Amino acid sequence: MRVWCGLLLLAIAGGSVTGEKVRFDNYRVYEVNPSNAEQLQVLQYLEQVPDGYSFWEMPVQVGMNVRMVVPPHKFSDFEEMTARLGMDSTLKVENLQKLVDNERPQRRKREGFGWEDYYTMEEMYAWFDELVVQYPDILRIESYGQSYEGRDMKAIILSKKAGNPGIFLESNIHAREWITSATATWILNQLLTSTDPAVQDLADNYDWYILPVVNPDGLAYSKDINRMWRKNRTKHNVLCYGTDMNRNFPGHWMEGGASTNPCSDVYAGPTAGSEVETQNVMNYLIQNKDKIDFYLSFHSYGQYMLFPFGHEGADYSDNYYDWMEMAESAAVALFRRNQIAYQLGTTADVLYVASGVSPDWAHGVEGIPIAITYEFRDTGSYGFILPAEQIIPNAEEVLDSLVAFMGKGKELGYFPRRA
Repeated sequence: MRVWCGLLLLAIAGGSVTGEKVRFDNYRVYEVNPSNAEQLQVLQYLEQVPDGYSFWEMPVQVGMNVRMVVPPHKFSDFEEMTARLGMDSTLKVENLQKLVDNERPQRRKREGFGWEDYYTMEEMYAWFDELVVQYPDILRIESYGQSYEGRDMKAIILSKKAGNPGIFLESNIHAREWITSATATWILNQLLTSTDPAVQDLADNYDWYILPVVNPDGLAYSKDINRMWRKNRTKHNVLCYGTDMNRNFPGHWMEGGASTNPCSDVYAGPTAGSEVETQNVMNYLIQNKDKIDFYLSFHSYGQYMLFPFGHEGADYSDNYYDWMEMAESAAVALFRRNQIAYQLGTTADVLYVASGVSPDWAHGVEGIPIAITYEFRDTGSYGFILPAEQIIPNAEEVLDSLVAFMGKGKELGYFPRRA
C-alpha cells in the first residue's frame, strides 16, 4: 500500500490524473551527500519509489551531491532517515514555491520578443517567423518532425555563405531548463545584430542549426502544469508519463545513470531511440552531419562544460585533450565577464555517470568531431528556477566562452574539420 500511494502521488504530480497546476508551497530542497553504499542504496530506492520525494540529481554514485525535494509531510521522516543513516544534509531552499513565484517578472504588456522573461515555444516560433522576413537571405526555418502530442519541431538555420563549418545547437531537451532556450535565442539575436567583430566572425564563418526546443510537450507541461517537469510526455501506463530524452540516445544506452522504471525522472525509455522526439533530432542531424563540425547541447544547472563520455567505464575520446584546451580558453573568457566559474571534463569524471546522452551519441556514433554539454548557472541556490533577470548575464558569458572555444578550436585545426 505504501508503494502504491507513493506511485499515486507521483502520478498526480505528473498530471496523469489531474490538470491542475502543481504547487510547491513550503517544499524544501536539501543537499545530501551519500558517503557509503547503504546511504546511496536508500536514496536510489527513494528515487525509484519516491513516496513524495523528488530528486534534482539522480543518486548514482557515492560522494556526489544530490538535491532532494522534500514535501512538508515528509520533513520528520527525512530528518529521521538522515539521522539514522548518519548522512549529512544541508537545507538549500526553504520554500520552493517562493522560487517559482519570483522566477519571472510581474506580468506586464510586452512589446515584441525579448530576454527579460521566459517564453513559450509558440512565442519563439513567432519571433523566428519575423526574423526570416527581416533576414530572408541568411535565415530559414525547417520543420524536422512532430512531437508525441503533435507539436511541430522546428530549427532555424543561419547561413551567410556555402561551405561554412556547421554548429548544431539543441536546447530544452529537459523541460524545466527554461534558461537553455532563452540563451539559445539570445545568442541567435546577437549573431544577427552584434557589432562585436568576434561575434560577427561566428555569424559570418559558421552555419548555425539552432533547435531551441527539442522537448516541446515537456516544455508546455512545465509551463502550464508542473514547473519541475523534466521528461517528454509519452504515456507509458496509467501512472507513469515521460521518458528522459537525454538518456534515450543510442550508443552505450542504459550503461549507468539511467533507470528502467517509467516513473523515474531518468527513465531511459523501453529501447534506445524509442521516443519520437529523439528520432526526429537524430534524423535531422544525420541528414546534415556532413556539414556539422560541432554538436552543442545546452542544459542547466551546475556550471559545467562536459565532454563525452558519461557511461560506466568510459574511456576518453581521442579528442579529449584538445577539447580540454578549448574549454580552458572558454572557461577563462566566461569567468572574465561575471566571475562565474565552470568545471571542465567528461560527464562521468566531473558530474556523474549518465548514459544515452545526445552529445555522446553525436560524437561516439555519428562521428561529429566536437561535442560538448553546457550546464548553465547556478550551483544550487536557484537550480532549475533561475530568475529571468539572469537570462542576459548568463547568455553574455556563454557567448564569450563560445567565441574563445571556437577561436582555440580554429587554432587546433578543427574548423573546418580535419580530413
